[in-house]
Amino acid sequence: MSIGEILLQRKKISSVQLEEASKSRKPNERVEHCLARLGYISERDYLEIYGEQLSIPVVDLSEIAIDAELLRQAPSKVVHRDRVIPIDRTNGSIRVATNNPFNLYAFDELRMLMGAKIETVLATSEEISRVIKQHYGVGGQTVEAMIGDNDVAVVSEVDADNADLIEQAQEATVVKLVNEILLEAIRDRASDVHIEPYENDLKIRYRIDGVLHTTNVPPEIRRFHAAIVSRIKILSNLNIAEKRLPQDGGFKIKAQNRDIDLRVSVIPTAFGGAVVMRILDKQSVLLSLDQLGLMDEALAGVQSLISQPYGIILVTGPTGSGKTTTLYAALNTIRSDTIKILTIEDPIEYYLDGIQQVQIKPHIGLTFASGLRSFLRHDPDVILVGEIRDLETAEVAINASLTGHLVFSTLHTNDAVTATTRLLDMGVEPFLVSSAVSGVLAQRLVRRICKACVEEYVPGVVEVPPDFKLQRGQKVFRGKGCRDCRNTGYRGRLGIFEMLLCNDQLREMIVQRKSASDIQKVARDQGLKLMREDGWTKVLKGHTTIEEIVRVTKVDPSMVSR
Repeated sequence: MSIGEILLQRKKISSVQLEEASKSRKPNERVEHCLARLGYISERDYLEIYGEQLSIPVVDLSEIAIDAELLRQAPSKVVHRDRVIPIDRTNGSIRVATNNPFNLYAFDELRMLMGAKIETVLATSEEISRVIKQHYGVGGQTVEAMIGDNDVAVVSEVDADNADLIEQAQEATVVKLVNEILLEAIRDRASDVHIEPYENDLKIRYRIDGVLHTTNVPPEIRRFHAAIVSRIKILSNLNIAEKRLPQDGGFKIKAQNRDIDLRVSVIPTAFGGAVVMRILDKQSVLLSLDQLGLMDEALAGVQSLISQPYGIILVTGPTGSGKTTTLYAALNTIRSDTIKILTIEDPIEYYLDGIQQVQIKPHIGLTFASGLRSFLRHDPDVILVGEIRDLETAEVAINASLTGHLVFSTLHTNDAVTATTRLLDMGVEPFLVSSAVSGVLAQRLVRRICKACVEEYVPGVVEVPPDFKLQRGQKVFRGKGCRDCRNTGYRGRLGIFEMLLCNDQLREMIVQRKSASDIQKVARDQGLKLMREDGWTKVLKGHTTIEEIVRVTKVDPSMVSR
């Protein structure tokens, strides 16, 4: 029986799907490969049939200890070209993992070059790629091709002229290398890519779930640093000849059928340009308020605020704390055909249906403040201002709220109560702040425990901070680490929140220019729940860990005393 018939017999596919695959096959493409490409079966489905027919075991490479020394001895050209991985040596034979048991030429070549009998096992192409990247680094094959037969080491870099740099940056191998770096970041759900040059090294780090991870790259990549930076500058429409000043730009790519924007920043360091690329996936799924991690008082407070007809709602936190995502979730909750919503942002991070979105362009005079003034002539009900950065923007936003508009915006402050004092420090009159601000939501992002490897445990005394009340022997949760979470124990993130609702007593304190600590004391007496307390609640519910709350929040004296 053919592989297609066996899959049909095992009810893995329907006869219609088999017929479609037969018609859609590319030249020399096997029908099972076409079925997998169309998404009707997984690669493992047909590997198991190969294993049965050829008496070859199917293995999971994540559960096998790869012999690193054996892999170093293997010819890297064969490993990269034929996707075959020598995994260990037993009784004089070398076990080799492959996803193509019909590639006999590759096995013969390995047998001759390594001088040992070859035994094959089957593994998925995804697992093979993971092992190759782990041991050879991202872009290992490309870097090897770029080096070629040239054994001359580059000792010092000489300034090449612009024409040479442009030519080098446009070479197919450099283009491919930059593409591989970006694709790997997108596959790993990274939010940022850091390219950092050192005297004898080039580090590439991905920020995944808020934490930086150094990715494995070939050591020879250092000599191609200038070409990589030039390629990124060309994509971002930046001046490749400028190496003394910081530069900012961006570009768009299409990867995995998604439109992705990249914001690029280049700064001059002692050993060349350092690059950070922020990855903005505009087609990311919009989350609802409860999916963000809002619960109890914070969720009720936000739902109460966004249902009001006017006022300012501020979301505060440092860069990268998810403020824009929270504002989008709020807009997504209230948007309808009966209200007009306008946003002015820098940059537009997601596209929202039914909402008019404007990107600021300071170089032509379109700022937050000027855009806001124009908005008021467009008869909006709800306005989102990406960020209040200065007095002018703050005053226009406050006037908009006082004339009957609901205004959403963000501020860079550490907690909720500091937001009002920050506006006063900018120069906004106290009576305007007290009249306009309806509420402030402060937030941070913590990593979510991986659902695939979550476990209960009793934490040691040293692990538990003094403000976290835990009964003796009480269990909390953590992730053991698995393939799904890259052995970190975490996958995804959620917010911890602090919701301050302005009432008459707090408004009076704002008018009197009371300090943030005085306002917080009164708000605490009225039931304000701090971010750290919200975090402890999520620890006990099994959403995150003690270590994460300690990492992103600090102890508040009022919590220890309670």
